[in-house]
Amino acid sequence: MPTLEQAIADICGQTVRGSERLVGGDITGASRIILSDGSTLVAKGGPLVDREARMLTAIGALGAPVPAIVGQKDDWLVLEDLGPSRPLDGPAWDSIAEALDPLRGAPPNEDFGWPDDYGSHRVRVSNARQSSWVDFWRENRLLCHLPELAPQLARRVEALAARLGDLIPDHPPVALVHGDLWGGNVVWNGSRACLIDPCAYYGDREVDAAAMTVFDRPPKALFDRLDLAPGWRERLPVYRLWLWLIHIRLFGEGYRPAAEGDLDRLGF
Repeated sequence: MPTLEQAIADICGQTVRGSERLVGGDITGASRIILSDGSTLVAKGGPLVDREARMLTAIGALGAPVPAIVGQKDDWLVLEDLGPSRPLDGPAWDSIAEALDPLRGAPPNEDFGWPDDYGSHRVRVSNARQSSWVDFWRENRLLCHLPELAPQLARRVEALAARLGDLIPDHPPVALVHGDLWGGNVVWNGSRACLIDPCAYYGDREVDAAAMTVFDRPPKALFDRLDLAPGWRERLPVYRLWLWLIHIRLFGEGYRPAAEGDLDRLGF
C-alpha cells in the first residue's frame, strides 16, 4: 500500500502540506488533507475503499448528493471536501428527505442486496442477493449475528427471525438504501445535506428511516416527506435492531438494552 503522500501525488499531482484526522469512519478512516496549493480534500484509507467508491458512484448516479470522487489509488480514496457539518435543524431534515428521494429510482429487476459484501472492522456485512426481502433480512441482517451474541439475546433474535414474514413485506419496492444513515453520515452546510460513508445495497427504503432514529430524533415532518408505506412505524424496530446488533459486536454490551428494547416492542 503506498503512503498517503504517494497516493495524493499520483492522484492530484501535488504534495501534502498537512492533514487533520476526522471523527467517524468505522469502516475506513478519514483525514482532511491540505494540499500544496492550499486547497483541501478528504482522503480515506483501507482495504474496502474501492467498494465505498462504487457505492458513492451508484448513489450519485441516481441524483442524490454525495461528495465527488477525486480519485482512487490502491487502498486510498480521495474525495471532495464538503467542509464541517452544522447541527441538524429543521431545514436540514427537509434537505435529507430531498437527498433520499432519488434513491427510490433503483434499476428495474434488481434483487435485494449488493454485488459485494462490506464490513466494519471485524464485523462482516453480508449482501448476498435474494429475490425475497424477508430472506435477505433474515439471513444477512439477523441470523448471521447469532454465534456472536449472548445466548439469551440470540434466542430472542432467532425467534424474531422465524416470524419475520409476519412483520415485514416480502417484496417491497426496491430502492437503493444508504444503509447507515445516522446524523454523523450526513454533512449539512446550511443549504444542502450530502450523504457520506454509505453501507449501500438494494433494499426497503424504510431501512434508512429506521437508521435515522438510532442516535437522532428526526421531526415528524421528515417522515411525512418520505411518504413511507402504511405500518412503517411498526416495522422500524425490525430494521433498527440490525444496527444495535452491529454496535453490540463492535462496541460491547452497552448497546444490548437498546436491542432488547426493540425486541420488547416487537413482542419477542
